[in-house]
Amino acid sequence: MTQAVDDRHAEPVPPGGAAPGIRSRTSGAWWQRLWASAVVDVLLVYAGARVVTTVMLLVLASVQGQNPWTGAKPSYFDYASIWDGTWYKIVAYWGYPSQLPLSTSGHVEQNSWAFLPGYPFLVRALTTVTGVPWEYLSVIVSLLFGAGAAVMFYRLMRLTLPHGTSMFAVLLFCIAPVSPMFQVAYAESMYLFLLTVALYLLVRRKYAWLFPVVLVMSFTRPSGLAFALALGLHIAHRWWVRARDPFPVRERVLATGVAAFSVLSGLLWTVIAWAATGYFTAYTETELAWRATYIGYSHLVPFTSWLQGGNWWLDWWLGVPVGVGIGAVLVVLLVVIFALVMATRGVRRIPLDLRFWVIAYAIYLLAVFFPQSSIFRLLMPLFPLLGVVALPKSRVYRVAIVIVFLAAQWGWLLICWGVDGSDWTPP
Repeated sequence: MTQAVDDRHAEPVPPGGAAPGIRSRTSGAWWQRLWASAVVDVLLVYAGARVVTTVMLLVLASVQGQNPWTGAKPSYFDYASIWDGTWYKIVAYWGYPSQLPLSTSGHVEQNSWAFLPGYPFLVRALTTVTGVPWEYLSVIVSLLFGAGAAVMFYRLMRLTLPHGTSMFAVLLFCIAPVSPMFQVAYAESMYLFLLTVALYLLVRRKYAWLFPVVLVMSFTRPSGLAFALALGLHIAHRWWVRARDPFPVRERVLATGVAAFSVLSGLLWTVIAWAATGYFTAYTETELAWRATYIGYSHLVPFTSWLQGGNWWLDWWLGVPVGVGIGAVLVVLLVVIFALVMATRGVRRIPLDLRFWVIAYAIYLLAVFFPQSSIFRLLMPLFPLLGVVALPKSRVYRVAIVIVFLAAQWGWLLICWGVDGSDWTPP
């Protein structure tokens, strides 16, 4: 492929850092302009990837035994609605409890307050309008949002990478180990679409448009606080380099406003749960109920969950208790490796604001999440790093990485999606 061909659909970032929108040079009807753009290429890649994943899911469904959600050998749509899909359906049709379920020891048990309403309420509204059952429409909504996320991911990559590299990054995005989330009854597709839009607006410095996107995003998956941190890093950097890249007063006000709004959006669900139940820590106690299976009931102390997780997994793997210090060493090692990766030349090829997001989200996970099998799904928002994975142009490398991704996808489905008795590896 020549450089001229590889650079089509260019959307470069000017010295100031804000990229202009894509402006088609093709005249004619809208469908001709669409066909001439990269959108069709991206959607074809996405469709092909979903066919592959569908085959994987159907194979697993054909050998799936009876489980808490379905009978043996369930249909595709029934199989795609298990695990948290059932919780989202509960939210859609029965809402949230005004009284929290308590264990015999008085601790809050698992309940629907852990699941934000954006996705299930949207699907419920569409089922009411169309009459299409939840099991079908929940998957269709996820598929459509996944397609939108793939298109927006391409546009993000095109801010700094050539067309060919961006398309390969899209392929990796579509076949990633946890990409089955794009076609099951989970909120991830909707969230990733909103996140790609938000990141695109941030890089383009379209701060005013971020307000509604951040609000809906914060009611789809917990994200407001992480995005607020990314905005804070963005504002600090713009202020630091304002001599060579002007930071007008209007933009300062808007950027600071959307950062504060993101903080409020990130905390709003906690306030709503408190108001509805009369229990101040209703949301956080509900979230903590999921980790009680591993380490028992505890309070949320920021930046301690990974230390607890490191010790728990070492105990489980070795079969004997280990010292607290060993788990801490593992966590510190992970942080150091992450910092070294972020400092590499390849990572510096992607826009600075995308790096700010990756750092902010990693800090957010480190602060609040207990590492267990869901960690693979919760790492999905780090997708800007796929642009780095896509950089090498060696055909051998690219074929190898595709094989690795597909194999990891199958492995993830076997471990996390397939249900084996009293399964403790939820996706």
